[in-house]
Amino acid sequence: MKIFLVRHGESEANVAHRINDNPLQPVNLTGRGRAQAEDASGKLRAVPFTHAYASEFPRAQQTAEILLRHHACPLHIDARINERRTGMDGLPVEAFHELVYPDPLRIKPENGESFLEQMERVRSFMDELVAHHPDGRVLAVSHENPILAAMALTAGDPEQVVRASIANCEWVELDWPAG
Repeated sequence: MKIFLVRHGESEANVAHRINDNPLQPVNLTGRGRAQAEDASGKLRAVPFTHAYASEFPRAQQTAEILLRHHACPLHIDARINERRTGMDGLPVEAFHELVYPDPLRIKPENGESFLEQMERVRSFMDELVAHHPDGRVLAVSHENPILAAMALTAGDPEQVVRASIANCEWVELDWPAG
């Protein structure tokens, strides 16, 4: 199975440099984020997606709707590709980075999850996808941390990936299962 993991377009929280890990908080795309999604839509237009997923967050669903304008597959929502749970909703992003900096794989914020725990959540999503769509070309619109977790699952050493970054509307194409 091929999976195209796309980070959502620029959001209001990105501009404010605030954490939003609660999908019930209405954080939407900015005008720039919509333009980024339109640009990505043009670049991904020729990919014959068979299935599409997005996280529970409005910004991911808004991005997915733009990306799917030229595709006939319906959009499914799956919480397993939600943003990493930090328990720090509304705080500056820098507060999270400072907390996990000493050991970004294992440090787990209070009421949050570690990167390793997030990797297992994302693995569950990808394993289920390949079981249901072994020959599929899947679009999954998510967030930077879950996409990094998916990349770490395909890397020999998650330490190489955990400190990387993914730009808004950037995507990675992965074969799953990795091998």
